[in-house]
Amino acid sequence: MRIIGFNLTKILVEKKDEQPKGIKVNQKIDIRDLKKEEIPITKSEIIKLNFKLTFDYSDNYAKIEFEGNVLILPDRDEMKKFLDSWKSKQLPEGSRIPLFNFIMDKCNIKALVFEDDMGLPLHLPMPRASINPNQNKSG
Repeated sequence: MRIIGFNLTKILVEKKDEQPKGIKVNQKIDIRDLKKEEIPITKSEIIKLNFKLTFDYSDNYAKIEFEGNVLILPDRDEMKKFLDSWKSKQLPEGSRIPLFNFIMDKCNIKALVFEDDMGLPLHLPMPRASINPNQNKSG
């Protein structure tokens, strides 16, 4: 499975005025549609997978949504597996986790920027510098 394209078609960021205490952020990926398409220039058949990734803040405080699609260039066997699996609204075994990770890799960075711009708590912990008392102080 080769991913040859990623496109965002919708981005939504909204928040309420007052932030409640103990905010939690839940992530959900929803695969909306999967279909076979043809690339006109090369006549290659691809899979177009439409998704929605939602970051839901507890107490309906805020929401970030990304909608888009991933373009996959499968070999002939993979094409059949994708289309057969999608008949029951599933992804083929072994493809789901890599696809979800790819979508999250693309959207997490954008979500962090929007969270910063909107004054929202970050959905991922940021690395922090700290002093290690056992570290050699001469270097």
